[in-house]
Amino acid sequence: MGEDISARCEAIEKCYEFMLAYAGQGLGGNEGSASSAQVRDYLERAVDAISGLADAYAAVVKRESLNLAGRYSAFLGVLERDARDSLAAIDLVLAQNTISSQLIDNLNASIHLRALLTDLFLIDEILKPQPTREKPATAE
Repeated sequence: MGEDISARCEAIEKCYEFMLAYAGQGLGGNEGSASSAQVRDYLERAVDAISGLADAYAAVVKRESLNLAGRYSAFLGVLERDARDSLAAIDLVLAQNTISSQLIDNLNASIHLRALLTDLFLIDEILKPQPTREKPATAE
């Protein structure tokens, strides 16, 4: 898999994992708290990782000359939409003066973010090096 996509996926997944922990803390999101600053940092790194994700995926498909390019292209549209929708939700959260645990819990539950994560898991599995399939021996 392309290193760029791996780094992007890692940043997004780490953000999600941090958000799960943050949501469970019951924090009010008081401005200036260390946790609030930390969640903002994770969210901003996720925004950077999500921005251009579909283009990075398209570059890997092109570079690797993957078969069934039409099917990859169709999925690219799904990835672009899920990334755009996730960015809109994250940007809305980042626009708030305070980021409470409840707000992050609601973001975690967002179908948009969950769809993007599922897309990433699918991409990760598809782009892993696949073992070559041996032909079964024929009885003579």
